Amino acid sequence: MPETPASTYNYSKTTLRAAVAAMFFMAGLCFASWASRIATIQQTLDLSDAALGGVLFAIPVGLMCSLPFSGWIITKIGSRNLLLSSIVLYAVMLVTLGLAQNTFQLICCLLLFGFSSNAVNISVNTQAVAAEELYQRPILASFHGLWSLAGFTGAAIGTVMIGKQIIPLHHFAIILAIIAVAVIISSGYLKNDKTPNAGPAFVMPDNSLIKLGAIAFCSMICEGAMFDWSVIYFKKVVLATGAWMGAGYTAFMLTMACGRFIADWFAHKFGLKRTLQLSGTLTATGLLVAVFFPQLYTALLGFLLVGAGVSSVVPMVYSAAGKSKTMQPGVALAAVSTIGFLGFLVGPPLIGFVAGIATLRASFSIIAMMGACVVIISTKARI
Repeated sequence: MPETPASTYNYSKTTLRAAVAAMFFMAGLCFASWASRIATIQQTLDLSDAALGGVLFAIPVGLMCSLPFSGWIITKIGSRNLLLSSIVLYAVMLVTLGLAQNTFQLICCLLLFGFSSNAVNISVNTQAVAAEELYQRPILASFHGLWSLAGFTGAAIGTVMIGKQIIPLHHFAIILAIIAVAVIISSGYLKNDKTPNAGPAFVMPDNSLIKLGAIAFCSMICEGAMFDWSVIYFKKVVLATGAWMGAGYTAFMLTMACGRFIADWFAHKFGLKRTLQLSGTLTATGLLVAVFFPQLYTALLGFLLVGAGVSSVVPMVYSAAGKSKTMQPGVALAAVSTIGFLGFLVGPPLIGFVAGIATLRASFSIIAMMGACVVIISTKARI
């Protein structure tokens, strides 16, 4: 594959965008493939729900461990090389999840799975920032939309595999082959941003980056809560039955995916600040609608609004962080991601804690305040 000099890019901006888009899709496909077979692996290893919850915590632990490493290594080898190596590792670790024969092996594999997933996240978003610079307009949210679309694709493939009674190992091996082909095709068309004098890997984030991280933190608290508690909320508060228990989660995922494909246009037309203000408003409003009107259709409407609200926050924050004047794009993204992902980890336990001493509706009311904080911080921040 052709090597692209770090200082130039010899292909069209459309070519770079297509290559980065392929990597976003492959990353989403990899994660969704694992998620679609969790129940199968739980049954195979005879894990209780409590044991599975403990095992799954290995992914965010691996992710958090990867954050400082990714920020350091990206300054040494560049985002292109980190992306190519980490996405291959990501797919390989997916296959090892199908090979795990006991809980200990599964935990070890999930730690590395989470570790590599974050390295992919930092490096692929750095490549996306480079593509955005060529376009001179927001395009980063559409990449995240492809990640969400890949999630639906991976879930559909997983459903077919389960229906055909194909074991996870064979399923994951097929996904590895698909990702390998995509990497081979795309590798020569990603931007080689490795520089001989990259500067320091660790720089204290400036005030603007801290505020961007705070915005991501607040939004990802809401996002994490929806991922982990939406089905439970519909079951215990909305009193939905059967397939309707998952309707809220489906509604949330649908508008989150769709919102990412229109967020770039909206940000280009109305600006980043107004995009973040609207996002926070939609998130807070949606959660409050679900809290004060916990009937099926009103709660569905609320969750649709939440999905639309959180859809653009992380892509927009990453886009702004990648334009930092004080830090390299990869390092700035790692710094903002570290703050943001803390929210993703804090959100679900916070809901459980508040629900334990009060009610689940009270928990969601507090999470709604995080949406309001997105509005407040983005209004005061210089973006």
